[in-house]
Amino acid sequence: MRYFFLFSLACGLLLAAPATAQKLRKTAAGSGLMEKGEKVGVWEYYATTRNGSQVITQKYDHSAGRLVFFRPFDDVLYPVSMAAGEWSRARVTHPVFFIGGDPELTTYTSRLSYPTVAESKNVQGRVVVTITVDTLGRASNQQVLLGIGSGCDEEALRVARSIPDQWIPARVGSRAVVSKIDVPFTFRLAGR
Repeated sequence: MRYFFLFSLACGLLLAAPATAQKLRKTAAGSGLMEKGEKVGVWEYYATTRNGSQVITQKYDHSAGRLVFFRPFDDVLYPVSMAAGEWSRARVTHPVFFIGGDPELTTYTSRLSYPTVAESKNVQGRVVVTITVDTLGRASNQQVLLGIGSGCDEEALRVARSIPDQWIPARVGSRAVVSKIDVPFTFRLAGR
């Protein structure tokens, strides 16, 4: 740890005060600086392509609370609400993102408890939950878009509602807009 040394002529003492320690953290999902257990500065977030190479999907400045870079996405129409309660599909400058991208979001979506009924009936599959993200990046109105039943839909909703509000709202031009994102939850029994 670095120390700043202060010399006091009046007392003749040598004092040491610790500087703020920043440590570089690197995981499969991202890398950046940590300070006092919090992410600071610009973090890079990664994804793995089909051929196995790692690419940067996002750069997010945690100190300033803003998206710096995102990997271009498919040119498709996204559900947006330009006026309260009026939904339409539009081209966006960027869609809703979770800070850290899909690898970071997966740390939450994989926290499923397999429902006993689904396990006894050998129910497996994917539940898709749609989440509305407001202009401040807060999630609400989580709803099952595609379900498989046997308690899996309810479990996916429970987990979706527990995902922290670390969303970057969609933008049309420079304006943040209310939009929706579909989040998949996979239920797969071990060994089957």
